Amino acid sequence: MAEDYYSLLGVPRNATDTEIKSAYRKLAMKHHPDRNPGNKEAEAKFRQINGAYEALSDVKKRKLYDQYGEAGVNAGGQGGPGFEGFGQGVDVNEVFGDLFENLFGGQGGQGGRRRTARGNDLKYETTISLEDAFKGAQLPLHFQRVESCGGCRGSGGKPGSGVKRCTQCRGSGRVQVSQGFFAMSQTCSRCGGEGQIVEDPCKDCRGQGRVRKEAELKVKIPPGIYHGATLRISGEGEAGPRGAPAGDLYLEVHIKPDPRFERHEDDLSVHAHVDIATAALGGTVTAPTIDGEPVTVKIAHGTQGGATLRVRERGMPKLHGRGRGDLLVHVRVEVPRDLTARQRELLEEFHKTLHDEPAKGDGGVFGRIFGKD
Repeated sequence: MAEDYYSLLGVPRNATDTEIKSAYRKLAMKHHPDRNPGNKEAEAKFRQINGAYEALSDVKKRKLYDQYGEAGVNAGGQGGPGFEGFGQGVDVNEVFGDLFENLFGGQGGQGGRRRTARGNDLKYETTISLEDAFKGAQLPLHFQRVESCGGCRGSGGKPGSGVKRCTQCRGSGRVQVSQGFFAMSQTCSRCGGEGQIVEDPCKDCRGQGRVRKEAELKVKIPPGIYHGATLRISGEGEAGPRGAPAGDLYLEVHIKPDPRFERHEDDLSVHAHVDIATAALGGTVTAPTIDGEPVTVKIAHGTQGGATLRVRERGMPKLHGRGRGDLLVHVRVEVPRDLTARQRELLEEFHKTLHDEPAKGDGGVFGRIFGKD
């Protein structure tokens, strides 16, 4: 007794069309003769599931099968589980169409329209200064790219001539190729997947519809851009074939090291040299800023070397928000290398009195050494 079609596909009798198709596709790929060379059992199983799917995927045949079984299907003259060949009773495009779409970039159906490919994307690099990253800039970019031919306006044919539909693929750009029991879709060899044939090629582009040219473009660099950031300029890549959309242009931005500042996201770091008297007694120090206006920073008494002082809103502009980062002033206390006789005398006195109690009201020993002579 022949095995039940639903059991062959491993689905219940109330299975939907989608469930039946999914089950069949998995089994067909598993038992396909090309995957099981010389395996007669797999080949027989493959024929059985093909017959089952042929019956259950057709509304009328499935109704006959549900009422009368296999005899009802055969009585209708539609074949049975022993039919020959893959694709004779089963539409391979209907079953595997989405698989072909993913693998080959086209559609499985004979009458399906070809997918027009967009132009290639381009990527270039540029290097700017930290000041340009702070203020923003308009940079001229010179490069080569494939552009639509002006002589034929991208058609590939001489003015007045046209293109005709490829007779081999019937304009779809793809053809069906059978290998044993398996059929697959591939790019049409005659038209190269275009679906069209140029009757009289343009002499400027030789029928390609595109030519390579020198291009110039002004690219806007936004204030606050980071090192390594990539800008996308839509539609400024290479032209697509036969008037298809152009690709995009990607510009990777590098920022040259600055001798004065180090950048940490939106903050800038700078070193400030402070003499030992100012570090001990307190005072001020001047630090550079990226916008050219020096800033005066207050030094508290007893400031140690390596201390970091923060100046709000004097760093880089925030690329994705308002305001600016901060300026971080790193204190470097300078010890004098050459001393006058008087400076040495005062420092020696200070050294002797390091552990003395400071006298009230006279500023202590620091006052006597650095403030009051």
